[in-house]
Amino acid sequence: MGGFIANHEDLEVYKIAFDSAVKIFEISKTFPKEEKYSLTDQIRRSYRSVCANLAEAWRRRRYKGSFLMRLNDAEAEAAETQVWLQFAVKSEYLDVEMGRQLYTQYNQILKMIVTMTNNADSWLLKKK
Repeated sequence: MGGFIANHEDLEVYKIAFDSAVKIFEISKTFPKEEKYSLTDQIRRSYRSVCANLAEAWRRRRYKGSFLMRLNDAEAEAAETQVWLQFAVKSEYLDVEMGRQLYTQYNQILKMIVTMTNNADSWLLKKK
């Protein structure tokens, strides 16, 4: 996660989360119609929320508690996305191998969020 970061879109964790979200969105278009208001809706909400909470955390770096709260929300939503991926595989809406790949990407996302959380002070804006 090195290099200059001008905004949340420069965060490696955000890039991975966004790319994963786009993949899941495309796959979720093939889910059965009867899943529209359950699995499809739930997985779309959770993966989008990962990205949204990362963006919000980035903008809340003035206050450690607020920053950590948003990272915690992003972490929880990433874990929720993994649960929905498991349901999609178990229901045979998602190929097992693609499910594994996406689940692994979310493990990477979770690891990066936890690293940010554990090193929160280094991400905070410095008071002048």
